Amino acid sequence: MPAMSTAAAIVTDTSALPQAAPRIRAGTADFKRSNRAMFFGGFSCFALLYCVQPLMPLLSHEFALSAAQSSLALSISTGALALSLVVSSALSERFGRKPLMVAAMAIAAVMTVLCAFAHNYHQLLAMRALLGVALGGMPAIAMAYLGEEIEPTSLGLSMGLYISGSAFGGMAGRVITSVLSDHFSWRLAVGMVGVAGVLAAWEFWRSLPPSRHFTPSGGGWRAMPAGFKLHLTDAGLPWLFALAFLLMGAFVSLYNYIAYRLLGAPFGLNQSLVGTVSFLYLLGIYSSVWAGKLADRFGRRHVLWAVMGMMLAGLLLTLSNWLPLIIAGVALFTYGFFATHSVASSWVGRRALTSKALASALYLFFYYLGSSVIGSATGIMWERSGWPGVVMVLGASLGLGLLIALRLRTLAPLGAAEK
Repeated sequence: MPAMSTAAAIVTDTSALPQAAPRIRAGTADFKRSNRAMFFGGFSCFALLYCVQPLMPLLSHEFALSAAQSSLALSISTGALALSLVVSSALSERFGRKPLMVAAMAIAAVMTVLCAFAHNYHQLLAMRALLGVALGGMPAIAMAYLGEEIEPTSLGLSMGLYISGSAFGGMAGRVITSVLSDHFSWRLAVGMVGVAGVLAAWEFWRSLPPSRHFTPSGGGWRAMPAGFKLHLTDAGLPWLFALAFLLMGAFVSLYNYIAYRLLGAPFGLNQSLVGTVSFLYLLGIYSSVWAGKLADRFGRRHVLWAVMGMMLAGLLLTLSNWLPLIIAGVALFTYGFFATHSVASSWVGRRALTSKALASALYLFFYYLGSSVIGSATGIMWERSGWPGVVMVLGASLGLGLLIALRLRTLAPLGAAEK
């Protein structure tokens, strides 16, 4: 009996055992710190990535480029980001989340500052490519960090703030460079965005709590082939990846070339006014939440095709030569895009039962690859056929996307969580 009592005491007395650190929950100081850091992270990532988009007409003029050639300043970054996403995700499994994200933000910010001193377009493209490689260490890893460290009941708010920072950064980067380039030069504009990125990286490093639930793993590389096979042979995920390619390609292309249209006849707007079109990005903060609620209520397969129809309707409105109707069309297109992206990306997370981080990385890979490929290819149509040619390419992309969305309506759910 004494031996049994002693054994029972050893088993039941867990006070001496190491306790798992609690996850970060809403209302705590660490929650505020992590949200502040992630807001700055999202802001910096998308401001640095998209700050050159409204400058494409200026780059065309300074370096004697066509619209398609000028679009490479953005496409080469998004393409490099797409290629580095999966590699960065695997590296983070070994070296940790926070160190890789801090390094990604700092390197991308320095590359942006150096872009302001480029002697020729090839140098500019080289630095923008390195920027894209660096930024591959941010989006998917940020989501992994939040999933590991934040309490599940508080995760939605944290993820929402990260996405809000991303949308705000994408808008702010475009507006800042538009206004500064209009009054000074595109080099000063890009340099200032880079300096802001350096400050954001410092605040991110200072504010983000260290990982408490991350366990280094050396098996990330070995597990990837099985994960690839699992996701690419699924009945639904490859279609969602294809949808990401088409959607982001169409979205980036519209914003790439609407500046050329509004700067030229018959509108003749200046660079600052064209830059204010990017304020429409703020619609995405609302539409993504709205679409998420609709998807939870009616099911993703029933909502996806409807919000995609909004994108197509908005695109067709831009064929008008009346400026207010064009802006309304861009607004509807933008609202529909963020709604569609919200539904599709959340569906990936619900559809992937295992290797969720890899599934998210694959979705983002095709997402940014579409930005690169369709974004540059549309420039050829702009040169040949003007805005109707752009609408033709984007309409075809969205048409294919609608067919995919309609096909996904018949996809059998894997479980009760997926609807």
